[in-house]
Amino acid sequence: MSPNHHPGENLPGAGWGFPVGVDHKGDVSLSEGELSIRDSIRIILGTAKGERVMRPDFGCDIHDHVFGNIDGTMLTLVESGVEEALINWEPRIDVEDVDAGRDPENPNRLLIDITYRVRSTNTESNMVYPFYLTEK
Repeated sequence: MSPNHHPGENLPGAGWGFPVGVDHKGDVSLSEGELSIRDSIRIILGTAKGERVMRPDFGCDIHDHVFGNIDGTMLTLVESGVEEALINWEPRIDVEDVDAGRDPENPNRLLIDITYRVRSTNTESNMVYPFYLTEK
């Protein structure tokens, strides 16, 4: 880290791509900017709280709803769990909206539509995260 570096600078950031892979030169593939944010969101939502031994609070509690019945209460809990996890673990964004609903093509999958704003650029973006209620 350079002596002139301050935490929070260059917020879109860069890091290993997710899933980890190699590029055309055989180096670890990197993820930068908004792609890095999307990768981070997938990691946060794909990690159950307690899954990481050294960081037991990291992740999202949506995994508590696997095998649950899809109803209004469950959808509200999923939406609030996603919003809380992103607020806690992805400081480069402001969560604008989270909307969860059953996937019309797969009754065992929720589609979680996330709208967020990248703080450093004030750019609004969105992504849909598929969450499986049973094994694929």
